[in-house]
This record gives sequence, C-alpha cells and structure tokens, in this order.
Amino acid sequence: MKNVYKTYPNGVGAVFNLNLSVEKGDFVFIIGGSGSGKSTLIKMLYREEKPSRGEIILGGVNVGRLRNSKVYKLRRLIGVVFQDYKLLPKLTVYENVAFALEVTGVDSKQIRKRVIDVLDKVGLKHKAKEYPDKLSGGEQQRVAIARAVVNLPKILICDEPTGNLDPKISMEIMEILEKINKEYDTTILMVTHDLDIVKRMKKRVIALKEGRVVKDYKAGEFVSEKL
Repeated sequence: MKNVYKTYPNGVGAVFNLNLSVEKGDFVFIIGGSGSGKSTLIKMLYREEKPSRGEIILGGVNVGRLRNSKVYKLRRLIGVVFQDYKLLPKLTVYENVAFALEVTGVDSKQIRKRVIDVLDKVGLKHKAKEYPDKLSGGEQQRVAIARAVVNLPKILICDEPTGNLDPKISMEIMEILEKINKEYDTTILMVTHDLDIVKRMKKRVIALKEGRVVKDYKAGEFVSEKL
C-alpha cells in the first residue's frame, strides 16, 4: 500500500497516507480502536472499497484500478474469514466448503480431494455430513476457515475471527491459522481486538489510530497497546 487515502462520499476520511508492505508468507495482526481504519483497510484489499488516492498492489495486481468485471479474479487470490461465519444453513459442512470450488469450475474429483484435505486440516473431517446448526461456534468458524482456504488462496484476511468465541476456542482457532500459514505458505492478515491473542502469538503487529499507522511492531516486540 503506497500513500493510500480513503474518503467516503459523505466526506468522512477513514485512512490517511497509509504505507504498508507485507511479504509473502507473513502473519500480521492489525489492531486499533473503533474508527481506526482497520475495516476500511481490509475492505480495500479485497476490493469491497476503492482507495480515493494511492496504490494498492496485491500479487502484482493494482487493486484500485481493477475493473469491476475483473474483481472476481482478484478474489480467487484471497480468502476471507468473518466474525459471523456466513455459512449456508441448508448445506452440510462438506457442501459449504465444496461450494467455494464449484463456483470456480473445479472438477468433482478434485473438489472431493481438496475438501476432505482441508476439513482434515481444521479437524472436522468427521463432521462433513453435519449441518451448521448442529455445530458449536468454534466448529462453525473452523468450517468458515476451511471454506476460505480450500481455493489455496495466496492471502487469507481474517476479520475478528475469534470475536464470538471464548479464550480456549480462540486459541484453537489461532493454532489452525498458524498451521495454514506454515503448511500452505499463506500470507495472513488478521484484524482483532483481542490483545491477549496478539501477545501470545508473537507475530508482527500493525497498530492503527485515526486512519494512520502509529506503530509497526516486529515479531515478538508487542507487549501492550491501549486501543
């Protein structure tokens, strides 16, 4: 991200002169209080929002200049995990994950292999035939992670993925994300309010305040921060 600004149509500025570089395979936390620009930053990465000024280059693609008709190609490089899971209630665990591949035209043999592999990674192979309403919150989030990574995205964006979970389950989710980061060499950007997780994980931490980067901690440097 080079000299990125974002001003919404109502005149509210959300991001100011943001400069940020993340290398392939990095695991980065983005922290900051309400209104610090965290959500705007990640929405610009997967092109839900466009920057008002500046450049966002993701995997060689200039995200801001991408035509709307080509956004789907960018999103194949990116997996997104939300706080509220967004699972399809009438589909089984297997079908929820497979759906992400079906829409991109992967053949059924490949789909089966990839879905089973990724459900195994998140520890839910035995729940493949269950429906979301039969799963705990932690299990639903694991399905959401499996769905986000089944396409083998280069980047995984996690927006408060542990926000609805208790501390023990939250750490289990973090262990899964770390495994994905290491085994798939997936770059992970995670927005969170949970500073205990941030401290325990000892990763790079970017702190935002009022739309600006106020601190960029190297892995293991972060001790505490007032949001």
